[in-house]
Amino acid sequence: MTQTTGITLYGIPNCDTVKKARAWLTEQGLAHTFHDFKKQGVPAGQLPGWMAAVGWEKLLNRQGTTWRKLDAATQAAATDAAGAAALMQQQPSVIKRPVVEWPQGQVTVGFSPEAWAALAAR
Repeated sequence: MTQTTGITLYGIPNCDTVKKARAWLTEQGLAHTFHDFKKQGVPAGQLPGWMAAVGWEKLLNRQGTTWRKLDAATQAAATDAAGAAALMQQQPSVIKRPVVEWPQGQVTVGFSPEAWAALAAR
């Protein structure tokens, strides 16, 4: 069993950004755990913490294909934290990816090699 450094990356395996992020972590020699939203769902206990850390507006991906396919009523229901949280639980693909929990307790959304290098160096 591989020891993890406490990095957990949440996302969808076929997402290009998630693929880049996982490759970057591996290239840096940073052990990490991957949580697949498609197979494992969104951990309900984590979602409030992510929303508190980065804001529900940043976590909800309104640019993606999944969002654009939603009907207007469903989109309209996601105009506050509670509505967005319910939608993210039901449709994990509307969460901006990847979500990463770092060993020091930080939460990041999206992939930024520069920002990640700074977090990994701590």
